[in-house]
Amino acid sequence: MQKRQEQQVARRFEDLVFWQKARELTKTVYTLTRRDGFSRDYGLKDQIQRAAVSVMSNIAEGFGRGANTEFLQFLFIAKGSLSEVQSQLYVALDLGYITEDEFHQAHIKGDHVAKMMNAFIQALKRTEKSSLKSRKAHVPFSAI
Repeated sequence: MQKRQEQQVARRFEDLVFWQKARELTKTVYTLTRRDGFSRDYGLKDQIQRAAVSVMSNIAEGFGRGANTEFLQFLFIAKGSLSEVQSQLYVALDLGYITEDEFHQAHIKGDHVAKMMNAFIQALKRTEKSSLKSRKAHVPFSAI
């Protein structure tokens, strides 16, 4: 007889691996925007920083809302902000604020967050559309 595997669930938004990875991406964005040329381009610097923070914030806010449908809505907003970060990385590359390698490293981090969020969204869609308690009970930690 097989042992029943215990499934961990996210109790806090900080438990979500894709939130943790979004946090790493945000740190990367802030590190890149401290550079001389980038730091003086206030419009682009502020916009990419706000978009990066928005990814983390929308994941956290959606988690805190309690209902699956609301959580999904905030995850889609977070995905939009993530695409915005990646688009702005192209601008930073084109203007010479970051190197090709830095661009690829940051873009890959964004892709990783997006893939994890997409997997979680699909898992969440398969669960009941009810309360946060239901989500915690049915979405395995391995999906997050």
